[in-house]
Amino acid sequence: MAMDCPLLVWMLSLNRDVLTEEYDKCFHLVQDCVPHARLPYQPTSIDSFRQLICHMLPLLMMRHRRISRAKWKDCVTSNGKHWIEQSPDDMPPEKFLQSMIGYHLAYDNSLCGMVMTQGRQRQVINIGLGIKQISVEPKGVSVAAYAESFAHKLTPLEMTFLNPEFGDEVVLRRLSILLSLKAAYIKAVGQSTAFDWSRLEFNIPSESARGDDHPLQGWEFRVFKAQLGVQRMGGVMLEESYQCACAFFRGTKESKFIWHDNAKDLEAWVQFINIDQMVKVIPKLRA
Repeated sequence: MAMDCPLLVWMLSLNRDVLTEEYDKCFHLVQDCVPHARLPYQPTSIDSFRQLICHMLPLLMMRHRRISRAKWKDCVTSNGKHWIEQSPDDMPPEKFLQSMIGYHLAYDNSLCGMVMTQGRQRQVINIGLGIKQISVEPKGVSVAAYAESFAHKLTPLEMTFLNPEFGDEVVLRRLSILLSLKAAYIKAVGQSTAFDWSRLEFNIPSESARGDDHPLQGWEFRVFKAQLGVQRMGGVMLEESYQCACAFFRGTKESKFIWHDNAKDLEAWVQFINIDQMVKVIPKLRA
C-alpha cells in the first residue's frame, strides 16, 4: 500500500504578463531537457506558456533535491501516467525501488501546479491534480447559468448541491470543488479528457465518492484553495481564487477527504512560487 508516501505540491502563479525573451528561455529549456513534451513554438500564446511552465516544474523539483538532469529520466505508462526514475548508481537496490517519483501536472488560467509523491512505481503513479478558478466564464454570465452549463458533467445529486437558493458564492465554490475533484481523480487513473464526468459522483456532505455507482475505495482526496495577486496590462492588480484538489490512491479500506481551510495547513506540503522565481533559476535547471 501507498500509506507512507507523502504528497507534495508545487504551485506557480503566473502573476504578471510574460516577455517574449522569457518565453524563449522557457521554450528552449523544455525543448532540451523535457524532450517528451514536444510543444510547438507559440510565443504569443499564453496557453503555450502555461504548458511550458508545467513541464518545468519537475525540473525545478529535482533541482531542489540536488539531482542533476543527467541522473534521472522521465517514464510514462501506456495510459499516460508519468513517473521519474533516478539513476540506480550508488543506490542500494531496495532504496532504488522506493525512489520512483510519480507526478501529475495541471493548470487553469493564472495557476500552474504539480503534485508528486515518492515510493514504488506501482504505488506512485495513481496521482492527480485538479485546478479550477472560482469565477464564471465568460465574465458577466450569471452563476446559475454557469453552473447549469456543467450539468452534463454532474449527477442529479451533485446538482442539488448547486441550488441557486444557496447563493452565488456558495454555488460557485461547490461547483469548483466538484469539478476539481473529478479532474484530479480522472487524471489519477489515467483516463482521457473524453471520459464521461457524470460517471463519477462526489457527495460532499457525506464525504464519499462513487464511480459507475460503486464506492471509490482506497483514495485520499485533499481539497484546498489558492489566492493569487495577478498584475495585468496597465499595472492593474487582480485578486484570483482557485479551488484545488489532489487525488491519490493509498489502497486503504475507505476513501478519505482532507479539507485544508487556512494557509498554515498548506505550509507543510504546498509550495507557492511565481514567474520571477522560476525564470531566475532557468540556468540551474539545465545542470
